Amino acid sequence: MSQSESPATSSVIFEVAPAERLAGEVRVPGDKSMSHRSIMFGAIADGVTEVTGFLEGEDSLHTLEAFRAMGVRIERGGAGEVTLHGRGPEALEAPGEAIYLGNSGTGMRLLTGLLAGCRVAATLTGDASLTGRPMRRIVEPLAAMGAQVATRENGTPPLVITGGVELAGTEYSCPIASAQVKSCLLLAGLGAGGRTTVHEPGVTRDHTERMLRGFGVEVETHALTASLEGGQRLSATRVEVPGDISSAAFFLVGAAMVPGSRLTLTGVGVNPSRTGVIEILRLMGASIAVENPREAGGEPVADLVVEGRELVGIEVPEGLVSLAIDEFPALFVAACAARGTTVVTGAEELRVKETDRIAVMVDGLRALGADVEGTPDGAIVRGGARLAGGTADSRGDHRPAMAFAMASLIADAPITVLDCANVDTSFPGFAAIAGAAGLRVDVRRSP
Repeated sequence: MSQSESPATSSVIFEVAPAERLAGEVRVPGDKSMSHRSIMFGAIADGVTEVTGFLEGEDSLHTLEAFRAMGVRIERGGAGEVTLHGRGPEALEAPGEAIYLGNSGTGMRLLTGLLAGCRVAATLTGDASLTGRPMRRIVEPLAAMGAQVATRENGTPPLVITGGVELAGTEYSCPIASAQVKSCLLLAGLGAGGRTTVHEPGVTRDHTERMLRGFGVEVETHALTASLEGGQRLSATRVEVPGDISSAAFFLVGAAMVPGSRLTLTGVGVNPSRTGVIEILRLMGASIAVENPREAGGEPVADLVVEGRELVGIEVPEGLVSLAIDEFPALFVAACAARGTTVVTGAEELRVKETDRIAVMVDGLRALGADVEGTPDGAIVRGGARLAGGTADSRGDHRPAMAFAMASLIADAPITVLDCANVDTSFPGFAAIAGAAGLRVDVRRSP
């Protein structure tokens, strides 16, 4: 594959027949956010880091290959097993060619901060979707630290990082709640002189702070503020990656909205900064029990048991939006099933994900017969009626693709989901796992 091409070499279509319920036990793949971070942190740590549960998806594999290109020795064991032989940040080498990150905004934004702090020259690029996503949100605060990161005129990738530039710590107030921006600046701050402090307007996922502590870094957090002193070194450790709650969300919704369903999702990460989807579904009347709580790699983990029942529409509290931003494609489907009206506001960040997810979900659900309208920062869904079936275009975005597949549980006719190749970026094996739980998915490929 050339560095300028998407890894998808064929068109993938999901043909999904109406299904009655979900049942049984499901283990979803490893958490994508944590998989990215485990590679980045292990690569710059001192010593040997062992990772289990690593997501074998295209996004996280691109991050792994990026560090191989920078001279890090990385070994693969069994499924989800990665060993990184770290020699500290100073051992990173400037890559010989542009680093291709596929569809991964997390990979690009976090890697930009890390490489700027490590003073490594690099060019970061990706597929058509990634190279259209906004990067000024990280480039401008990094520039205030002294970093030199060039973008295209409109602020999109490729990103060209100038090497050998010393950074100074900063205090920055994010205009948006974004774990990617916060993490980018904290990773840059590791290699900066002085203290770096990031203030946020809302709660975001805290995997960076937790995992850095696991690697021996002192990170202070208070309310909506995170800070650290520059010059700290990471010590190798063992990282156990739990199941990804963003992947579990499709099954949570699928089972919760269909009476007669009973599904157990095992070993799911239930970090409080990621459980917005559970809280929102419970407000809609869902039955979700958290069983066998435990800790793995500094992260809370549990089994989630979902029983289907009739859901009701709600006004989604804006305070929960940032805790479930990646799960809204699935939640829009739940809203279609719910009796009454669901209103989502404060979710404008959905418009600058892999796609404009508000537009993609509104257009796709309408094509399936739903009563839904988009707003600048969310959507209004009038639910309670069965969907007619039809064709929905995911526009190459993995999360809408899986959400439309789950809509077959409330449809009276088959659903065709177009452009599904990128499902493998976060959930390899989705169709087979969903099929074992009761969904009727046929995967069709064409050149």
